[in-house]
Amino acid sequence: MAFTINVNGTMHTVDVDEDTPLLWVLRDVLAMTGTKFGCGMALCGACTVHVDGAPTRSCITSVDSVGTSAITTIEAIGETPVGAKVQKAWLDREVPQCGYCQSGQIMSASALLATNRHPTDADIDDAMSGNICRCGTYLRIREAIKQAAQGD
Repeated sequence: MAFTINVNGTMHTVDVDEDTPLLWVLRDVLAMTGTKFGCGMALCGACTVHVDGAPTRSCITSVDSVGTSAITTIEAIGETPVGAKVQKAWLDREVPQCGYCQSGQIMSASALLATNRHPTDADIDDAMSGNICRCGTYLRIREAIKQAAQGD
């Protein structure tokens, strides 16, 4: 079945089953491999993308559910003012170790700062609670979010 989806501002027509997870459409059909597969159950956050600005787990989001929504992936988040600040802070604070979870971490942090320019520690904990980092870089993630928030 053919679906037309808006990914990073470009319309793409994909021929997949209606229940195909958005993650696999992005990775396997559109070759956008920045979004990662982690658990397949929306528990780890590695697959986080934005759907109309909201952080969304693409591993459990079926392609037929996105309709005309704007999907933003890690490949384009740096083109947004908030995403650019978050990516810079990630580099400044040397957040990644293995890096596997970082696209999901950046997407969640960008969504947080897009709606809350001055988050408290509790706000950060709440927004980032669904993102697991196997390397344990949580303190650097918090520091990077705070740095990006100070960029105003």
